[in-house]
Amino acid sequence: MLQVRELGPDDWSDWRSIRLAALADAPDAFVTRLSDWQGDGDTEPRWRERLASVPYNVVAERDGRAIGMVSAMRNDADGSAELLSLWVTPDVRGTGVSDALISSVIDWARAHSAHSLRLQFIEGNAPAERLYVRHGLRRSGMAGPGSEGAEVEMARSL
Repeated sequence: MLQVRELGPDDWSDWRSIRLAALADAPDAFVTRLSDWQGDGDTEPRWRERLASVPYNVVAERDGRAIGMVSAMRNDADGSAELLSLWVTPDVRGTGVSDALISSVIDWARAHSAHSLRLQFIEGNAPAERLYVRHGLRRSGMAGPGSEGAEVEMARSL
C-alpha cells in the first residue's frame, strides 16, 4: 500500500537517501547537481537545514521503501504555493505515485491558504508536462534559462 509521509529535520537521512538517488537518476530534471550535495556539501547540518527551510517535504513509500519525493513552499508575497523536486523511482513511474505526491502538495497548499500552485520544469520533458496537465496545471510562460535548458512555468488556481 502506498503511503505519503511528511519529513522534518530529524528525518534528514531518509531525505538524503532519496534526494541523492533522484539527482543521480535524473540530473537533467533538477537545477541542483548531485555534486552539489556530495563531498563537502554532504553534511547532516546542511540536510537538516534543507528540510527546515522548505516547509513541506514528503516521501512516498511502499512496503517500507521510499519510491518518490516532493517538496513545496508558500510564497507569501503573492499567496501562491510552489511545487519543488518531484521525483519517483524509475520502476514505479506510471503507477500513480506521482499523482499521489502532487495531490498531497495540492492539499497542503490549500490548507495553507495558497490561491494557486506553480512549478517549473525543463522544456521538452513531455511526461512531466502530461502529468502536470492531468492535475490542472497549464503553461503560464517561460521561467527563464535553466542549467539544462529553458525552464517552463506552469500554474493552476486552487
